[in-house]
Amino acid sequence: MKIVYIEHAGKTHEIEVAEGQSVMEGARDNGVEGIVAECDGCCSCSTCHVYVGPDWWDRLVPMEPVEEDMLDFAPGMEPGRSRLSCQLTVTEDLDGLTVQVPAEQA
Repeated sequence: MKIVYIEHAGKTHEIEVAEGQSVMEGARDNGVEGIVAECDGCCSCSTCHVYVGPDWWDRLVPMEPVEEDMLDFAPGMEPGRSRLSCQLTVTEDLDGLTVQVPAEQA
């Protein structure tokens, strides 16, 4: 599935990410700047924070309470726009998903 990552400075990466992997793994494995993923996808940090456009929001799995708690620590967190990319599993429904890296993670 194709996931589009937009770094804060505007550099765009269109990356094929295997179904079942997380959006974070696609970024980490392909050197997307700003997706640090310090906890390696355990949802125990917020270094994989991304913004998701409103046109994709309804296609995402609902946020679990632990993700909501971690987002409280994410610089630049915006309700209704912020998600942790480690919690977004790539599925056919997310083919073409575009995420943006917050300026605070640049």
